[in-house]
Amino acid sequence: MSRIGKNPIELPDGVTIEVAGVVVTAEGKLGMLTATLTDDVEISQVDNLVIVNPRAGAPNAKKMWGTSRSVVANLVEGVSNGFTRKLEINGVGYRAQVQDKELVLQLGYSHDIKFAIPEGISIKCPDQTHVEISGSDKQKVGQVAAVIRAYRPPEPYKGKGIKYDDEYILRKEGKKK
Repeated sequence: MSRIGKNPIELPDGVTIEVAGVVVTAEGKLGMLTATLTDDVEISQVDNLVIVNPRAGAPNAKKMWGTSRSVVANLVEGVSNGFTRKLEINGVGYRAQVQDKELVLQLGYSHDIKFAIPEGISIKCPDQTHVEISGSDKQKVGQVAAVIRAYRPPEPYKGKGIKYDDEYILRKEGKKK
């Protein structure tokens, strides 16, 4: 029995969901998202609840039950509230700023790194050492954050680099005399 899968998904006001076979489409104030699920699960809508159940006789039904429910819940959350990922930049002279449709990063290299902001994603820099990535698609927001972090991952000795806002960097001791 899946602990995640058996929980129904409550639809907030202004969010509609359509199920056409294995394709689920959610529409809300932040746009429209679509996901294709496996045919091992059944999706039904009762009033403002979406219920995901395993299909009887399907070989991978119990394995995909919780995953499918999480995907549908992320669609609903994305079109109603959206997702945000925050990055923090540490290091002398390291900074970020948004220019037109590009994020310009100065990370101690001999050149500036220009990252083109993809469609459906918005990036804000409240100050020079913080970056906020937001959008309705959870996977895309996380992927953009991971790509930006990969330009200069945090190093364990001084903690310089780009880290997630809630990430803890395990610090190492330097050389001893």
